[in-house]
Amino acid sequence: MDWNQTYHLALSLGLGLLVGFQREWAAKRLAGIRTFPLVTLLGTLTAQLTTAFGGWLLAAGILALAAIVWSGSRESHSGENPETGITTEVALLVMFVVGAVVARGQAVSAVAVSGAVAVLLHWKRPLHEFVRRIGEDEVRSVMQLVLIGLVILPALPNRSFGPFQVLNPFQIWSMVVLIVSISLGAYLAHRLVGPNLGTIAAGVLGGLISSTATTVSYARRTRDAPRRVPATALVLALSSTVVLPRMLLLAALVAPDVFGVLARPLIAMFAFMAGLCAIVYVLTRDRLPMARLDHAPSDLRAAVGFGLLYAAVLLGVAAARQWLGERGLYAVATLSGLTDVDAITLSIARMLELGRVEPAIGWRLVLTGVMANLAFKGVAACALGHAELRRWVVALFGTALALGTGLLTFWPGGGG
Repeated sequence: MDWNQTYHLALSLGLGLLVGFQREWAAKRLAGIRTFPLVTLLGTLTAQLTTAFGGWLLAAGILALAAIVWSGSRESHSGENPETGITTEVALLVMFVVGAVVARGQAVSAVAVSGAVAVLLHWKRPLHEFVRRIGEDEVRSVMQLVLIGLVILPALPNRSFGPFQVLNPFQIWSMVVLIVSISLGAYLAHRLVGPNLGTIAAGVLGGLISSTATTVSYARRTRDAPRRVPATALVLALSSTVVLPRMLLLAALVAPDVFGVLARPLIAMFAFMAGLCAIVYVLTRDRLPMARLDHAPSDLRAAVGFGLLYAAVLLGVAAARQWLGERGLYAVATLSGLTDVDAITLSIARMLELGRVEPAIGWRLVLTGVMANLAFKGVAACALGHAELRRWVVALFGTALALGTGLLTFWPGGGG
């Protein structure tokens, strides 16, 4: 036996011990800290012997293990609840394959799969509780994400069409998938945490899902419940602040080569708004109840609407650049940012990457969209909320808009 084979056996033993250690904690178990290492070693030894005896030996090994597992499972589950699961049995079969994968030299995959198996086994209770919290709306949203990401997206052509050659169906729909994935991920994280969140968590997740929906929802509640105003002010500030790192993430994913152009001024804006949130928290921390997010994640209609908006912004920016000059670009950024900053962020990042917008203008257009969105949310909060909330909104959003104006005026032209 050479050192390479010895290493493979040692790795299999360690991975089996890892999963077996977790199974020892199970109240009722078919296998534990001794059985799992034996199974992974069996997988590795069987795979090593296939070089001499052929692949049939590996198939025979997993069939023999399956028969043993089935026999032990029948005895272990006899007389118990008929709904008892077969998680441990499946884990044993997976770890046999992990052992075989180790013998094939794919150590990284084997380690990753073993870690995932151990985590899935250990997270039984939180995962089951998470599923119990999921309702029909959430399942529908997940299936809609599957539809738009795994069914529609691969079928779209990946080439440019239309005026100015800026409409690429595949790229446009990729942005839809990205936005829906982030929003749905944040919403499911909210469901995992539970219905009653701390105010800070509600503001952060609300900003990741939709800061506009969060603003409208929370402001409306204060009209007949002024005691909610302090918590609402903090949620509104946090949700609008979280929009900025979300935008930076989008830019980094879509156009990493021009990320630096957008990063510094937006980080400066984020730091200032985070400071405002800290001030609001200090002033209101004694009056913060638990908070609840109650708006659903984006549905398919909203996804299609965002795709159309993104395409319209791409066309608008290209047309304004050619026909109206710089002023036209700012008009497009303002109009698109009123209700959605993702569209202007993604479109400008794309234009910057293609060299169709100057860096000195690109970051200013994105920041203009942010300021338009802040103004829109501020007006909505003042119109829907309690009079006391209006004072908070004018102070917070007004200060943030003043800072944005200062950045547009005095920040170095290149954004760096």
